[in-house]
This record gives sequence, C-alpha cells and structure tokens, in this order.
Amino acid sequence: MFEPIQEPVIIFAIAVIIFLVTPFIMTKLKMPGIVGPIVAGIIIGPYGLNILARDSTIELLGTVGLLFIIFIAGLELDIDGFKKYKNRSLLFGLLSFNIPLLIGSLLGIVAGFSIPASLLLGSILGSHTLLAYPIASKIGVNKNKAVITTIGGTLVTDSFAMIFLAVISGMAIGEVNAQFWFELIISTAVYAAIILGAVPYLSKSFFKISGIDGANEFNYVLVVLFVSGWMALYAGLQPIIGAFLAGLSLNRYIFQHGSLMNRINFTANALFIPFFLLSVGMLMDLSVLFTSIEAWLLTIGIVLSLLAGKYLASWITAKVYHYHANERYLMFGLSTPQAAATLAATLVGFDLGLLNQATVNAIIIMILVSCVIGPYLTEKFARKLARSSAKPIEDTTEKKPERILIPVANPDTMEALMDLGFLVRIASKSTEPIYPLKVIDKDAKVAESDVATAEKMLGHAIFYAAGAEIPVRPLTRVDHSIGWGIERAVTEERITTIITGWNGAKTNTEKVFGGIIDNVLDHTYIRSMIVKQVQPIQTTERMIVVLPKGITAKPGFKDALQIVKHIVKQLSCKLMFIIMDDDFEAMESYIRQIKPHHSASFSHFPDWEMLERYCLKLGRDDLVVAISARKGTVAWHPSLEALPQKLSEKVTQNFIIFYPYENKEIDVRGARGTSLPHIHTEWPS
Repeated sequence: MFEPIQEPVIIFAIAVIIFLVTPFIMTKLKMPGIVGPIVAGIIIGPYGLNILARDSTIELLGTVGLLFIIFIAGLELDIDGFKKYKNRSLLFGLLSFNIPLLIGSLLGIVAGFSIPASLLLGSILGSHTLLAYPIASKIGVNKNKAVITTIGGTLVTDSFAMIFLAVISGMAIGEVNAQFWFELIISTAVYAAIILGAVPYLSKSFFKISGIDGANEFNYVLVVLFVSGWMALYAGLQPIIGAFLAGLSLNRYIFQHGSLMNRINFTANALFIPFFLLSVGMLMDLSVLFTSIEAWLLTIGIVLSLLAGKYLASWITAKVYHYHANERYLMFGLSTPQAAATLAATLVGFDLGLLNQATVNAIIIMILVSCVIGPYLTEKFARKLARSSAKPIEDTTEKKPERILIPVANPDTMEALMDLGFLVRIASKSTEPIYPLKVIDKDAKVAESDVATAEKMLGHAIFYAAGAEIPVRPLTRVDHSIGWGIERAVTEERITTIITGWNGAKTNTEKVFGGIIDNVLDHTYIRSMIVKQVQPIQTTERMIVVLPKGITAKPGFKDALQIVKHIVKQLSCKLMFIIMDDDFEAMESYIRQIKPHHSASFSHFPDWEMLERYCLKLGRDDLVVAISARKGTVAWHPSLEALPQKLSEKVTQNFIIFYPYENKEIDVRGARGTSLPHIHTEWPS
C-alpha cells in the first residue's frame, strides 16, 4: 500500500494521463469510454493502490463535473419537445422514483431496517444521475422523445429524492411539522421563480452588449451555473437542481452548435466530467464484498432492486406511449446510473445513523454496477436508435453541395452574420465549410493596407468559426466592382446561399438595397438572405414570417420554409406566419405539413398597409423574415421593393429579406437598370 501523493502537479498529471489513456482501453474492451475513469478511480483510489486520496481538490473538481453534466442536459433539452412530452416526463419520473422506492423500502424492512431508514434506502434507489447523457448527446439522439422524457423524468426523480432526504432528515431529528413543509414549499417556489425569471432577463441584456469576447461570455455562463447552485443550497435543495434550472434558463440563448456551446462542452468533457467519474470510482471499496455473506446478499438485493425498479418504469412508460424497444432500453440505460443524489443521501443517512457501514458499502457497489451498466446500455441502444432513425439517402446526383457565402465588409457585423450562417448550415444539413468573402474594388487604388485589412478580417472569421468547430474557407477577390467579385465567387465556388448584411441606408427610387446587393440579386438565382441586425439573433423571442401572395408557386418556397423552421427550432422561439394570400386556409394547411413540424400561429393580412401598421407594433425581440421574390419572377409585387426600406425606417427589430432559389432554366426576371435577361456565365477579365 502506497502513501497517497500530495504534490499537486503530480496529482494533476496522473489524472490527465488517466483521462487520455482509459478511453482507448475501454474501446478495445468494447465498453463505453465513460467507464474508464471510474475503473481507474477504483484502482488508484483510497480502497485500491492508494496512489491518490479523495481529498478536497478531487471532491471540488468532481462536484464541478457533476454540475456540468446536469447543466448541459438543461442547455441541450429540446424545450418544445419537453413541453410536448411533459406528461410523459411526469409519468416516467413518478414511476422511476416510486417503483424503486417501494421495492427498496420493502427490502429495507426485510433486512431489519427502521421505517425511516427503509424509506431512505428506497428514495436512494429512486433517484438517478444523467451520467450517460453525454453518450446520447454525442451519438445525436438527444432530441429523441425517449431521451427528452428521461431528462424531464430526472428532474422529477431527483426533486423527490431531495425532498425525501429533507423530510427523513427531519424525521430523524424530530423536526417535521407544518412550519417545515411551509418553508420548504415557499423556498422552492421562490427559488425556481428567481432562476427561471431573472436569469433569462439578465442573459438577454448581457448578450446584447456589444464587444463581449468569448472569454467573458463563458465566464457569464459559469456565474449563472454556480450562483444558481449556490442559491439552491439556501432554498434547501441540492446544487444539481440549480444546475438543471440554470441550463433551462440559458437554453435559448446558447446555440447548440455555436462557439459558446462548444467551449462549454469542451471544458466539461475534457476536464471536469472526467474528474467527477474519477471521484466516483475512488469511493468504491470492493473488499467489502468479502466481509460476510450478509454483505453479499444486501448488495445483490440493492442492485437487483435498482435494476428491477428502473426497468419496470421504462417498460410501463414505453408501453403507455408506444415507444420502440430501442427507446425503452435507452431510457433504462439513462436512468440506471447512480451518483449525485445517491451519494448525497447515503452520506447524510450515514451521518444521521440511519444507514450502517455495510449498507453504505453495498450502495457504493451498486453505484459502480449502475455506472457500468447504464453507459453500456445507453451507447448500445443509442447507436441502434440512431441507425434505425436514419432516413434513406435520396438521389442527389443533380444537387449541388450546400455552400454558404458570407461577404464581409463591416467587422462589427461579421460575427452576427457568421452566427446566422451557422444556423443556416445546420438547417440545410450542410457538411461544407462556411465561405467568408472579402472583395477589394480593383477600380479604386488597391493599397497593401487594403489587402492586410482583408486578411485580418478573414482571420477573425476563421478564429470565430473555429470556436464553434465549423470549417471555414476564406476567400479574397480583387475585382472591378464588389458586386462582380461576389458573383464570381458564387460561380467559381458553386455557392448555394448568400448571407449579407445591410445597413438600411436610404437608396434612390430605382434601388432596393443599393447597387451592390441589387446587382448580385439580379445576376444570381441562389438562396439569398439580406440581413439588418440590431441585436444578437439568439435574443429572438418570436419569428414573424411574411408570405406574400403567390409565394407558394416559387420553386424554392418549400426549401425556404424548411430553412426557416429549422432556424426557429434552434432558436427555441415562437413562430408566427403572416399570410397575404387569399386562400388562407389552404396555405396554412400546406405550411403545417412541411417538416420540421413546429407549433405556430397564423394571421391573414389582405393588404400591405395592414402589414406595415402591424410591424410598427412589434416588440424589439421579434425577428421579421419576409420571404420575397426577385423582380420579374412569380410572387413579385411592387410593395416587396419598398418593404426593406420601410422596415428599416419604421421598426427597431432584426429583419431578414429571404429570397428563395430560382430554377435557372426558367429565370424570366428583368434586372433593374440592365438588359441582362439571364444569369452571367462569362465574366469580365
């Protein structure tokens, strides 16, 4: 037996070596990598080789890792899906807590425990920790209804477990009375109202502040996470409840595939979550199994009670809501691991004298077993579910790869355009890089400083996209005009989407956005989004989509609607359609059929004046998206020409003028102020 190492640098070095090596070993053994640090903790911990002690540092980093697991689950929770499946989450949570509670309590009574001790044992089995959630998230099934049901059920089970712990603790010291219940209910309600009410308000204000760098955004997230956990203690709750509520409160302000979310996931998965797993393993003392036959029987009874209770809860819920077998086993795998609430309740019960050393040892063994079985089942059935849910590959031999071009001119708006580009890239299911473009006007005197400025701006675009782990291919063009440079890039790089900013400057009567943007729209037929942004897009509370008369006849209308609906899903905002077509009911029915399905409201505005008056009443956090049409094409209307300028002058919201793609072969529009009836295929030298 070794004396535990005390030198901090050596301790940290051993830990990171474990985090690096064990996933490879687990892969060879065909086990989830998440099990590796747990097994390593058993081997090098106090009950193994005693190389490392489970001191305050390990406990601190482990607790941070636990909070990150629960926090990320709240961040990644599909809010719309959660609302849709809230009854399922409630049913599963009640079953997942009460069935193990009943079985565990009966086991305690049979083993000779007191009533409070038996109830405590049952409540310990009723809780669970989303230890295997990172596996489901990585495989890509975190939006599945079974996963959402389990996450919602976790909030129910852990809340009940903490309440049971508080009540049983009060029973042990004789303090359960009307005042106790009153204080618990009031403090919990006030705490939840503060976190879910104040944090979104503060976050919206924070993300509107210009000039905030990535480090400050990440620090703000940490403040919300740990202050929420801190306040939970004062409300008589466990910090894990605070972490989950913090994640929910920030859910719609942090993009799932944005740079900030990537920083959170990277920090958690690379460092803190492995420390949590290591700390759990260091609690295990396998030698207790060899002390007596009673220890074996108690351990086996507790493990079987847990597995039986969690499986029955998953089976009943799956039967009631007709879940597939893979979804049932995935729920079982996610709800099996025991760690956070289990450890908290066990240690409190031991301190109060309700649980003896043999029971504590048996529960720790149960934690080990559950932490192996849960991730194994989660990975196995998440992969099966992902494969079974995959859509058949369509014939796309004629389809171009989805490539997004973002012409950049103003450094202050570049990040906002890149954020929208990230959303559109996900919505279009593209695997291509983002193409930021800087065009230098050849007719002007090109100085070396102009090229250096362009390189600097594109370098920042690369750095910003790297934070979201999105590939970038920067482009620089020197051309006779900026518009021609953009058009050349569209042709040469086979671009499918242009996203460009607009400052809303007043133009002459023959122009809509100005010469550059108008000419690009006239000479290209691809999907185009003209953006005027006054605040971060993630602060959007509601998206208002304006659909002019006849827009359904455009070849790219369905594609545009799918892009819009996917963006709404990522923003977790409300959706409203303003339909200007006379056949309101038919158009509403058609829109509802287009996937992804999203709850939306519909209004019929028969004239443009009514639309203008309505836009004046919009809130600052509304985002107006007008599906427009190029001049001379189907659904074009003279009012569409004036709409961008009117929105710029009269409203303070973000807005996007969205031009769907046109079929190249039937492009019949007339360009403004030119005689070009078709797409440019030859470019000036």
